[in-house]
Amino acid sequence: MKPKTICIIAIDFFLTVGLLLLMTYELIGEAAHEWVGAGMFLLCIMHHILNWNWISHLLKGRYTAYRISQTIVTAFVFLSIVGLMISGIILSRHVFDFLPISDGQSFARTLHMLCAYWGFVLMSVHMGLHLNMLMGVMRKVIHISKPSMPRTIFLRTTGLLIAAYGMYAFFQRQIGSYLFLQNQFVFFDFNEPLNAFFADYLAIMGLFACIGYYVSKLLRPQGQR
Repeated sequence: MKPKTICIIAIDFFLTVGLLLLMTYELIGEAAHEWVGAGMFLLCIMHHILNWNWISHLLKGRYTAYRISQTIVTAFVFLSIVGLMISGIILSRHVFDFLPISDGQSFARTLHMLCAYWGFVLMSVHMGLHLNMLMGVMRKVIHISKPSMPRTIFLRTTGLLIAAYGMYAFFQRQIGSYLFLQNQFVFFDFNEPLNAFFADYLAIMGLFACIGYYVSKLLRPQGQR
């Protein structure tokens, strides 16, 4: 496997872990949340540098339905990252505390929550849209050359079960109320074990990745599925 591919996979892995950590907010501590956020921003920059070839071809070639959906999702992911970074800097009490910023706290708090939850959903969909490629890489890593019906059934059943639980967790944790600003204050149970929190959010991530994956299968031309 090429070093560039290894770097992309490693960065995407740490982005996924970082995304889950960021959703805990103060469950991991305010300072830790800010430092993880700053690290995520640096990883995002590295991610875009390594994928510069895709970015440089945005104005080239024919736009299929799949490419349009991929580009729209990626654009909104980028906007959510920018919104998170700007609002995070304004709200910062640790990493960027040295900056002389005192105004806009209320707006920044709302923007941060909005971008955090939409970013979480859209990044999960973004992963799902690229899951085909990731699975191809994994097949090469573990030297699987031929498709297997039992393996396919097992993986799809597991994915759908995770997505089903993710839908339950989505409504149980009222994620929709944060996405549409019906609730502007996020409730956290500080007595809840972190592993239970991570399990729910990982399942929600799986739900939207699953949606992205099956949307990509529907939109891709038959020969590319």
